[in-house]
Amino acid sequence: MGKLPAVSGKQLIILLTSDDWVEGRKARHGTALTKKYGDTTRVTVVPNKRASLPEGTLRAIIGPKQTQLGSKGLERLIKKYGLK
Repeated sequence: MGKLPAVSGKQLIILLTSDDWVEGRKARHGTALTKKYGDTTRVTVVPNKRASLPEGTLRAIIGPKQTQLGSKGLERLIKKYGLK
């Protein structure tokens, strides 16, 4: 597995909402995002931080149990929408 780019929680929330994820409730620890895939709905919670997310946290969020993006999908989103 290659190295992931440094992405903050706020940047990841912007990228995911650009990819049709919907912001749900917000709590002190993070923001819940949801996206419908046919009959199922995926939910993930992204820490609402300005600092870069630890690599393990980022891998968990883009992994198969949460957003199912993978590193290639994250790179595609960054290329398409850019990091703001």
